[in-house]
Amino acid sequence: MTGAGESIRRRLLISGRVQGVGFRWSCRRVAEAQGVAGWCRNLPDGRVEAVFEGDPAAVERAVAWSRGGPPAAIVTSVDVIPETPQGERGFGLG
Repeated sequence: MTGAGESIRRRLLISGRVQGVGFRWSCRRVAEAQGVAGWCRNLPDGRVEAVFEGDPAAVERAVAWSRGGPPAAIVTSVDVIPETPQGERGFGLG
């Protein structure tokens, strides 16, 4: 568990062929393996939105994975927005 001030939070907007390819489920597996909290959901415009919160190195590994995604995905861009940690627990799918 990280102490106060040691967690980071990143919101990602992931574009490309990222819906219908198992992106959210794979994202949750990666996040849980890294011990990262947050959530992932499909957006109406075809993008996927994800939030990763936790240890900085673990969050950065999850962000790096998102730039490629699961094998069937074709990621064309990832916008990464730094945010203030919110104390997320677990990893949910929307």
